[in-house]
Amino acid sequence: MKSCTVALVAFLLVICLSCFGKAANQKGIGASFIFGDSLVDAGNNNYLPTLSKANISPNGIDFKASGGKPTGRYTNGRTIGDIVGEELGTANYAVPFLDPNSTGKAMLSGVNYASGGGGIMNATGRIFVNRLGMDIQIDYFNITRKQFDDLLGRSEARDYIMKQSIFSITIGANDFLNNYLLPVLSIGARISESPDGFVNDMIEHLRGQLTRLYRLDARKFVIGNVGPIGCIPYQKTINQLTEDECVDLPNKLAVRYNARLKDLLTELNDNLPGATFVLANVYDLVLELITNYKQHGFTTASKACCGNGGQFAGIIPCGPTSSMCSDRNKHVFWDPYHPSEAANLIIAKQLINGDTTVISPMNLKQLRDH
Repeated sequence: MKSCTVALVAFLLVICLSCFGKAANQKGIGASFIFGDSLVDAGNNNYLPTLSKANISPNGIDFKASGGKPTGRYTNGRTIGDIVGEELGTANYAVPFLDPNSTGKAMLSGVNYASGGGGIMNATGRIFVNRLGMDIQIDYFNITRKQFDDLLGRSEARDYIMKQSIFSITIGANDFLNNYLLPVLSIGARISESPDGFVNDMIEHLRGQLTRLYRLDARKFVIGNVGPIGCIPYQKTINQLTEDECVDLPNKLAVRYNARLKDLLTELNDNLPGATFVLANVYDLVLELITNYKQHGFTTASKACCGNGGQFAGIIPCGPTSSMCSDRNKHVFWDPYHPSEAANLIIAKQLINGDTTVISPMNLKQLRDH
């Protein structure tokens, strides 16, 4: 009788594992590798001596996985990267690379390399003392890539990364906000380099960075363009604008960069065999959300929910002494710089299921199954 029970359990276990394998294959995503800045940082800056940190309350107050404790995410809940990973079927959130637990099987759902203050250019974010720029983030992925060979074996690791994993890159805003447009620190750069020259430098650097990831077996890419950075509460506050106004120069720079980014991704799709580069039109998505915020159920697209200073609570970042709104789901912006989870959810779902006006040449669900 005992041997029959053991045999039955073993038989059921085989069936379960078989079903799990089929389900995983149907979902089609292995790991979510996330690169970028504070919009998608999941806690890397917790491990750096830096002035850019979000591991203080009330950040993360609505993040269920931590029970509402801060994790280093620059929002009240999930980032766009978290939501996309959930919706596309990763087993867990991508673990921050600098987290001591980012080893072994924990990496199989993905690794997050993003860092608050990080940019495409290495000088970007130096005001924060420490941050991980895009070049360093790719250095760290190179370490992960070797770990995957050890974990899965060389052939299976290559397949897992090339065919089943998605590489998402959300970067570029800091190159304007905390480099080219930064008062005092950047004045020399602006005198010596025109906006077109700076954008050209950004594109040249990004071309090299994406090509380097390709050589490390990345094949499915989604790259977000720069959002309307002239419309964030910080910019509106320091420039003393009205609720319906945005700062012109940062938005013009973003539009200029975004046009060049589109051309770059077309070029890479043509020239890197087997790769798919998808452009996420974050600029238009966020601008539409800000313009039509009432139709999306928000009460404000100007005022930070958590922050202090000025008409839009847009000067001092979110922290324990900040004022905080009671209706977090009704604010497009969580703090002076970053969207709320409610806004992230709307943006993420558009990227997953949207048409080519918001994400092209395919959406993330199609990229997963591609």
